[in-house]
Amino acid sequence: MDFSLTKEQLMLLDSLRDMARREKFKELAVEIDRTGEFPHHLMGKYAEMGLLGMTLSPEYGGEGQSALTAILAIEALARYSPMIAAPLFESNVGPVRVIDMFGTPQQKAAIIPGVCKGENSVSVCMTEPEVGSDLTSLKTTVEDKGDHLLLNGRKSFITGGGHASHYLVYCRFGEKPGYRAIGAVIAEKGMEGFSFGKQEEYMGLRGMPSCDLFFDNVKIPKENLVIDKGQFGNLMMTFDIERCGNAAMCLGVAGGAMEAAKNYALQREAFGRSICEFQAIQFMVAEMAMKLDAAKLLVYRAACGAGQGLPSVYEASLGKCYANEMVKEVTDMAMQIFGGYGYSKEFPLERMLRDSRAWSVAGGTLQMLKVTVASMIFGRRFDQRK
Repeated sequence: MDFSLTKEQLMLLDSLRDMARREKFKELAVEIDRTGEFPHHLMGKYAEMGLLGMTLSPEYGGEGQSALTAILAIEALARYSPMIAAPLFESNVGPVRVIDMFGTPQQKAAIIPGVCKGENSVSVCMTEPEVGSDLTSLKTTVEDKGDHLLLNGRKSFITGGGHASHYLVYCRFGEKPGYRAIGAVIAEKGMEGFSFGKQEEYMGLRGMPSCDLFFDNVKIPKENLVIDKGQFGNLMMTFDIERCGNAAMCLGVAGGAMEAAKNYALQREAFGRSICEFQAIQFMVAEMAMKLDAAKLLVYRAACGAGQGLPSVYEASLGKCYANEMVKEVTDMAMQIFGGYGYSKEFPLERMLRDSRAWSVAGGTLQMLKVTVASMIFGRRFDQRK
């Protein structure tokens, strides 16, 4: 197994570090957390660098690069703030990949070029007030009305809600229960009967738009059907790419926390010497490094271990689970190294620790992913309804 990065990937990471210094991303991260404002001004700059849609089809404006390249870029920017990395996440490993892989030529032409230019964004709509982990129990429905589809229902905690231009809505075709009746349609912002709830205020990830979506007899053109009933597997297969993006955010946050802790340990003195001289600090830093590197190996394997950039469910689940737990442990140890200063808003650790808590909920809970892993180990499905 070759663990070396390509020349192009190394050049990309160098350019992102240069951009971070030029655009003062460390200071921007503090400002985003203080104001709760999404950094819209970065969209045009990312588009100019070819960072938006780098994994999407070249014939529609993408770069056709590997999922691993996008994962590396997301990780590099998330070291400063997940909000700074969010546009790369949404445009490379988010629901737009479903459209790129399974959409019609007309859908691709209408959406993907705008995503690559920073003019469009696509949000995935799965969670409902009473449906989270049990995705096969979705209540949002689509009815075939002959010349159009009729969408009714409600989605909750939708990242990008109110901000995105397009919404990939997971829904049920008719009243038939189970996963065979689930598919996905594209709802566009501004459609009659499509409205948004209040913006959520979260513990961390300040600046990330998120709200409930309401669909009241929304007329969906039939050409907006992306995944028909009976193709639920295609939805979940592409969602595993998004889980790798979730894990990449964890790698970035943990990497930023470790770097901050290392620099602090070199500067802070106690008992007449730098605290990095103390074995207790050395043990924590070494443990942080081991956990972070182990998570990287799992996530990178998931991102590049299968054809077409599609990770296996097993590898994606392992990578996300471990990275989700790792980022909480690493940010906590980094805060311990900072001592009392780690709890102060004058330093970045309290923000990083808050941001670390979200990823184990988004994209599938740790518990449900572990059930998935266990199912594959035992070679059988475990029905949680029984």
